[in-house]
Amino acid sequence: MSILPDAETFKKLADGSLRGIGPTLLRGGLTALALPYAAATALRNQWYDQGILRQQSAAVPVICVGNLTLGGTGKTPLVAWVARQLLAQGLRPAIVSRGYAAQRFRPSDEAAELAIVLPGVPHVANRDRVAAAAEAAALDANVVVLDDGFQHRRLRRDLDIVAIDATDPFGCDRLFPRGLLRESVTGLGRAQAIVLTRADRIDATGRDRIRSLVCQARGDRPPAVWLDTRHTAVAVRESDGSVAPLAALAGRRVAAFCGIGNPAAFRHTLTDIGADVVGFRSFADHHHYTPADVHSLAAWAGSTGAEQAITTLKDLVRLGTPRLQRLPLAAVEIVVEPLGDPAALCQLLATATHRGGQPV
Repeated sequence: MSILPDAETFKKLADGSLRGIGPTLLRGGLTALALPYAAATALRNQWYDQGILRQQSAAVPVICVGNLTLGGTGKTPLVAWVARQLLAQGLRPAIVSRGYAAQRFRPSDEAAELAIVLPGVPHVANRDRVAAAAEAAALDANVVVLDDGFQHRRLRRDLDIVAIDATDPFGCDRLFPRGLLRESVTGLGRAQAIVLTRADRIDATGRDRIRSLVCQARGDRPPAVWLDTRHTAVAVRESDGSVAPLAALAGRRVAAFCGIGNPAAFRHTLTDIGADVVGFRSFADHHHYTPADVHSLAAWAGSTGAEQAITTLKDLVRLGTPRLQRLPLAAVEIVVEPLGDPAALCQLLATATHRGGQPV
C-alpha cells in the first residue's frame, strides 16, 4: 500500500480539520518546507517573465490546459472537451503530457483514460514537453493540447486555460507541501481563460466570490474568458470497453473506491445517479495498485454486501481487471458540460490556432 496519505486525509491536514498535537506539529513542519518551495517557484516564474529563462516554440499552436493546485480539479475531462472542440473545428489535435506516474512500457492513467474517450487522437508522453510537441507535429497533428502544463513554461503556448475547482479553488490557500497550491495565485495572471469546474456544487454568491478573488490575483484584470462548468456522469464503462447506461447503477448497492485528487466529488457523483454507496475507500492521487491492494480491495468490497464494485475511469485503467473476486468492476465516465454559452472559449480556441491570421 502507498505510504502517502489519501487525498481526503491530506486535505483535512492542510485545512486544519485534523486536530491534536501531532497534526499541529506536522503542519508547522510543512510550513517550513513550503518557504523554500515558494521562493523557488517565484524566482523561476520571474526568470521566465524577464526572459532570463527562454521559452521554445513548437511548430504548431499549443493550447495548454492546466491548474493551480495539485490534482482534483477535474482537468482530464476538460482536456477531452477542448480536444473535441478542436476536432469540431476541423483540426487534428494531439495530446502532450509529462506522463506522470506511468509505469515502464505502460501509459500514464490520464493517457489511458483519454485513449478511451478520445479514440484516434494521439497522445505523446515525455518529461521533455518541447520534444513531445515536436513528436506530435511529426505525427501530423496541427495543434497540441498540453495536458497539465501551466507550470511547464519552457514550451511556449498560444493559449493558457486554467481549471479551478469550485469546491476548493485555491488549495487550502497554502503552497505545497503545506497546502495544495503549485504556485502563488498571482500566476493566474498568465491565463487567458478560466474554467470553473464543479460550479454547480456552490451557489451564485460563491461563484462570484471566486471570480472576484481570481480578478484580484490577476491585478484586477479579468480573464478574457470565464466559463462555469459541471461534471456530469454519462455512462458506465466496463474494463472490456463495453458501455452501459447510468441506469444500471440506480438503486444498486456499490462498493466504491478511487485514487484521485477529489474523492468527495466522485462520491457525490455516485449519489447523484442514484447508486447506493454501501462502502467507500480512497487512496492517494495516482495510486499504483499492487496485487496486495487488489486482494485487500476485493476482501473489503465483498464484506460490504455490495452487488458491484465501482471506481473512476482513471483507476479502472490502472487496475486492468474486470472483477474484484466475485464482484464485477466498472467505472463511471465523467464529462465536462458548460453551464453557460461556451462560444467565447471556442472563439478563443479558434483564434489561438490561427497563427498570422492563417489556419494551421
